Amino acid sequence: MDSARALPPSLLGLETYLLSRVGKVARGRFAERLAARGLRLWHMAVLAALVDFGPHAQRDLGIRLDIHPSDVAKIVDELASAGQVERTRDPEDRRRMSVRITKTGRALLRALDKDAGRIRDEILAPLRPEERIVLGDMLLRLFEHTHPDTVSE
Repeated sequence: MDSARALPPSLLGLETYLLSRVGKVARGRFAERLAARGLRLWHMAVLAALVDFGPHAQRDLGIRLDIHPSDVAKIVDELASAGQVERTRDPEDRRRMSVRITKTGRALLRALDKDAGRIRDEILAPLRPEERIVLGDMLLRLFEHTHPDTVSE
Protein backbone atom coordinates (compact mmCIF):
# COMPACT_ATOMS: atom_id res chain seq x y z
CA MET A 1 0.00 0.00 0.00
CA ASP A 2 1.17 3.51 -0.76
CA SER A 3 2.18 4.98 2.60
CA ALA A 4 0.76 8.36 1.54
CA ARG A 5 -2.67 6.72 1.32
CA ALA A 6 -2.47 4.85 4.62
CA LEU A 7 -5.26 5.88 6.97
CA PRO A 8 -4.57 6.90 10.54
CA PRO A 9 -4.90 3.86 12.82
CA SER A 10 -7.14 5.91 15.12
CA LEU A 11 -9.71 6.13 12.31
CA LEU A 12 -9.49 2.40 11.64
CA GLY A 13 -10.42 1.88 15.29
CA LEU A 14 -13.70 3.78 14.90
CA GLU A 15 -16.58 1.51 13.95
CA THR A 16 -18.64 4.50 12.83
CA TYR A 17 -15.89 5.48 10.40
CA LEU A 18 -15.58 1.94 9.06
CA LEU A 19 -19.36 1.58 8.65
CA SER A 20 -19.45 4.87 6.79
CA ARG A 21 -16.62 3.98 4.40
CA VAL A 22 -17.88 0.46 3.64
CA GLY A 23 -21.41 1.83 3.21
CA LYS A 24 -20.14 4.48 0.79
CA VAL A 25 -18.48 1.82 -1.38
CA ALA A 26 -21.57 -0.42 -1.34
CA ARG A 27 -23.91 2.50 -2.07
CA GLY A 28 -21.67 3.71 -4.90
CA ARG A 29 -21.49 0.31 -6.57
CA PHE A 30 -25.24 -0.16 -6.32
CA ALA A 31 -25.92 3.37 -7.57
CA GLU A 32 -23.81 2.56 -10.65
CA ARG A 33 -25.86 -0.57 -11.36
CA LEU A 34 -29.11 1.36 -10.92
CA ALA A 35 -27.88 4.24 -13.09
CA ALA A 36 -27.04 1.79 -15.88
CA ARG A 37 -30.78 1.04 -15.94
CA GLY A 38 -31.73 4.72 -15.67
CA LEU A 39 -32.83 4.26 -12.05
CA ARG A 40 -32.09 5.50 -8.56
CA LEU A 41 -32.53 3.76 -5.22
CA TRP A 42 -35.93 5.46 -4.73
CA HIS A 43 -37.27 3.62 -7.80
CA MET A 44 -36.34 0.31 -6.17
CA ALA A 45 -37.78 1.44 -2.84
CA VAL A 46 -41.15 2.23 -4.44
CA LEU A 47 -41.24 -1.12 -6.23
CA ALA A 48 -40.27 -2.97 -3.05
CA ALA A 49 -42.96 -1.18 -1.01
CA LEU A 50 -45.59 -2.10 -3.60
CA VAL A 51 -44.52 -5.76 -3.62
CA ASP A 52 -44.26 -6.01 0.16
CA PHE A 53 -47.31 -3.96 1.15
CA GLY A 54 -49.53 -4.00 -1.94
CA PRO A 55 -51.13 -1.09 -3.80
CA HIS A 56 -50.76 2.31 -2.15
CA ALA A 57 -52.11 5.78 -2.51
CA GLN A 58 -49.27 7.77 -4.06
CA ARG A 59 -49.25 10.12 -1.07
CA ASP A 60 -48.97 7.17 1.34
CA LEU A 61 -45.97 5.81 -0.58
CA GLY A 62 -44.19 9.08 0.11
CA ILE A 63 -45.05 8.91 3.80
CA ARG A 64 -43.99 5.26 4.11
CA LEU A 65 -40.67 5.83 2.32
CA ASP A 66 -40.05 9.37 3.63
CA ILE A 67 -39.92 10.83 0.13
CA HIS A 68 -41.14 14.38 -0.59
CA PRO A 69 -44.51 14.34 -2.42
CA SER A 70 -43.11 16.02 -5.55
CA ASP A 71 -40.29 13.47 -5.69
CA VAL A 72 -42.74 10.58 -5.28
CA ALA A 73 -44.80 11.95 -8.15
CA LYS A 74 -41.71 12.10 -10.38
CA ILE A 75 -40.56 8.60 -9.41
CA VAL A 76 -44.03 7.13 -9.98
CA ASP A 77 -44.29 9.01 -13.31
CA GLU A 78 -40.99 7.48 -14.44
CA LEU A 79 -42.00 3.98 -13.32
CA ALA A 80 -45.43 4.35 -14.95
CA SER A 81 -43.87 5.55 -18.23
CA ALA A 82 -41.75 2.40 -18.27
CA GLY A 83 -44.78 0.19 -17.52
CA GLN A 84 -43.45 -0.87 -14.12
CA VAL A 85 -46.37 0.56 -12.13
CA GLU A 86 -49.93 1.55 -12.91
CA ARG A 87 -51.80 4.48 -11.43
CA THR A 88 -55.55 4.60 -11.12
CA ARG A 89 -58.01 6.88 -9.39
CA ASP A 90 -59.12 5.58 -6.03
CA PRO A 91 -62.85 4.76 -6.43
CA GLU A 92 -63.51 5.92 -2.84
CA ASP A 93 -61.70 9.24 -3.27
CA ARG A 94 -61.31 10.43 -6.85
CA ARG A 95 -58.66 12.97 -5.77
CA ARG A 96 -56.35 10.17 -4.67
CA MET A 97 -54.15 8.18 -7.05
CA SER A 98 -53.58 4.51 -6.26
CA VAL A 99 -50.33 2.90 -7.42
CA ARG A 100 -49.77 -0.79 -8.02
CA ILE A 101 -46.83 -2.73 -9.42
CA THR A 102 -47.09 -4.50 -12.79
CA LYS A 103 -45.54 -7.78 -13.95
CA THR A 104 -42.83 -5.71 -15.62
CA GLY A 105 -42.15 -3.93 -12.33
CA ARG A 106 -41.95 -7.23 -10.46
CA ALA A 107 -39.46 -8.55 -13.02
CA LEU A 108 -37.39 -5.37 -12.65
CA LEU A 109 -37.40 -5.67 -8.86
CA ARG A 110 -36.19 -9.29 -9.12
CA ALA A 111 -33.34 -8.14 -11.39
CA LEU A 112 -32.45 -5.32 -8.98
CA ASP A 113 -32.47 -7.78 -6.08
CA LYS A 114 -29.98 -9.93 -8.02
CA ASP A 115 -27.77 -6.87 -8.64
CA ALA A 116 -27.92 -6.03 -4.92
CA GLY A 117 -27.00 -9.64 -4.09
CA ARG A 118 -23.97 -9.51 -6.37
CA ILE A 119 -22.78 -6.31 -4.72
CA ARG A 120 -23.38 -7.82 -1.28
CA ASP A 121 -21.27 -10.80 -2.30
CA GLU A 122 -18.47 -8.51 -3.57
CA ILE A 123 -18.44 -6.42 -0.39
CA LEU A 124 -18.77 -9.36 2.00
CA ALA A 125 -16.34 -11.65 0.12
CA PRO A 126 -13.81 -11.74 3.00
CA LEU A 127 -16.45 -13.08 5.41
CA ARG A 128 -17.37 -16.73 5.93
CA PRO A 129 -21.08 -17.62 5.44
CA GLU A 130 -21.74 -17.78 9.19
CA GLU A 131 -20.06 -14.38 9.66
CA ARG A 132 -22.34 -12.89 6.99
CA ILE A 133 -25.37 -14.15 8.91
CA VAL A 134 -24.10 -12.65 12.16
CA LEU A 135 -23.25 -9.36 10.44
CA GLY A 136 -26.70 -9.23 8.84
CA ASP A 137 -28.37 -9.83 12.20
CA MET A 138 -26.25 -7.14 13.86
CA LEU A 139 -26.87 -4.61 11.10
CA LEU A 140 -30.62 -5.21 11.33
CA ARG A 141 -30.50 -4.66 15.11
CA LEU A 142 -28.54 -1.44 14.59
CA PHE A 143 -31.00 -0.31 11.93
CA GLU A 144 -33.98 -1.05 14.18
CA HIS A 145 -32.27 0.88 16.98
CA THR A 146 -31.56 3.94 14.82
CA HIS A 147 -34.86 3.80 12.87
CA PRO A 148 -37.41 2.49 15.40
CA ASP A 149 -40.46 3.74 13.51
CA THR A 150 -39.57 2.21 10.14
CA VAL A 151 -39.49 -1.52 10.80
CA SER A 152 -42.80 -3.33 10.35
CA GLU A 153 -44.17 -5.61 13.01
